[in-house]
Amino acid sequence: MKTNLRVLCLVFAAVHLLIPGRLSGAEPRLLVYQRNGKGFVHDNLATSAAAIRELGTQNGFGVEVSTNAAVFTDGNLKQYRALVFANSNNEAFDNDEQRAACRRFIRAGGGFVGIHSSTGSERQWDYFQKLQGAKFLRHSPLQKFTANVVDSKHPATAHLAATWKWEDECYFFTNLNPGIRVLLAADTTTLKDAKLTTAPGEKSHGVFPLAWCHEFDGGRVFYTSLGHKIAYYSDPAFRRHLLGGIRWVMGDTNTTTTNLNRP
Repeated sequence: MKTNLRVLCLVFAAVHLLIPGRLSGAEPRLLVYQRNGKGFVHDNLATSAAAIRELGTQNGFGVEVSTNAAVFTDGNLKQYRALVFANSNNEAFDNDEQRAACRRFIRAGGGFVGIHSSTGSERQWDYFQKLQGAKFLRHSPLQKFTANVVDSKHPATAHLAATWKWEDECYFFTNLNPGIRVLLAADTTTLKDAKLTTAPGEKSHGVFPLAWCHEFDGGRVFYTSLGHKIAYYSDPAFRRHLLGGIRWVMGDTNTTTTNLNRP
């Protein structure tokens, strides 16, 4: 009996170490990836990466930042618990082997976070769109509008009231994955957008989603379309939104940490 128990413990430990980012005695680590292919490049890249670094320092996870697709190898990715595509856009990879390494990371239980323009990444790769949950179609002009909290139980939205007055580019999508769990949705009655009737994008569960999560192909995924302006990454409510999503994909649903509200 003792021998069998010892064997089971060894097997459990071995499997635990195979999960991405599970290095014995080490804090979980994230890879913030910000490659932009040919096309529009946001001016918020450095700021968004710095904000995630600060959240990591305050909340016990390490952060590395890269724009180099060569980081997508099995050997390198196994040190990370999650990938964060923070304002990436257009082609994210150089070749199909890098895409395959990304897929294997997810299938091994790795997490994925997408921020703002990341749904404009890999527009020709169907798997990536299913992973993130959608493909970017267009956005409204930058303006103040209302986001409705659809799910207040998720760590990314638990701190919000029923409606969130916010200024941003309201994103619209195609190729929506029907399995996403919508967290925030746009109240389009508060938008000034001449294209709402001609190019509205797709709805999920009857609403225009702004942020969502789901479990896909072995990993957890969180995406928020918010985050266009540099200033947003010092906003306490938005940072808490990001942190809740990051911690959820890492499997940590605790929202009571004292660092969660820090700007």
